[in-house]
Amino acid sequence: MSILITISAAFTSALIAPVSAVPAAQSTNAALSLTLGSTLTAVLLGKKGASPGWYYGDHPEHLDIFKFFIPHLKDSLICKLLDLLPFCLHCPKPYHAPPPPPPPQYPPHSPPPPPPPSPPSDGWKQTFSNLNAATEAYGYLTYGLVDTVDDCKAMCLNVQGCVFINTYHDVNGKNGSPLLTCSLYTGCQGPETAINAGGQSQPDGSINYITNSDGFCQAGY
Repeated sequence: MSILITISAAFTSALIAPVSAVPAAQSTNAALSLTLGSTLTAVLLGKKGASPGWYYGDHPEHLDIFKFFIPHLKDSLICKLLDLLPFCLHCPKPYHAPPPPPPPQYPPHSPPPPPPPSPPSDGWKQTFSNLNAATEAYGYLTYGLVDTVDDCKAMCLNVQGCVFINTYHDVNGKNGSPLLTCSLYTGCQGPETAINAGGQSQPDGSINYITNSDGFCQAGY
């Protein structure tokens, strides 16, 4: 009951907000747009009418080139609103890797210790790299924009069912933006699924194309 009252209050605040409070109203609308019914069933990546559903990164100024509003999942107000709403995307929580184990102890005059173990994995295995096409396969969940591959991994860990990410530069499709496209899937994908090479017409008459397409699957899948 208290959650419903809080959400109702957010709606009311957005509706009666003065002009100076427009960003708050935008944040409310952005949070409500990130339901499972809208974002996770959005137009499939690479099809006509597709557009990123969210941005997770530290440089929202790069979103200024877009002609539509993209929810920023590091905006504190959007994140607080999403925490109140069921069945929607939520802002990823910062990931803190566990500390490395202490070095082994050996008694005096023992044989030389073995070489140190390999650095621990971050929990992901790369399935392909630097292709000129994006994955298009069964199990698509959602896609958005990120600053780095690690940001995309964090998003995947935050979306139920996600085990695979595909990051790439959509050249012209983002008007020269440095942001990466981040698409999420429920199953691991190999290079044979990287079949979307772009080819969509842009408003300025150019045709987009794909570069630096990388695929990563969570270890154990």
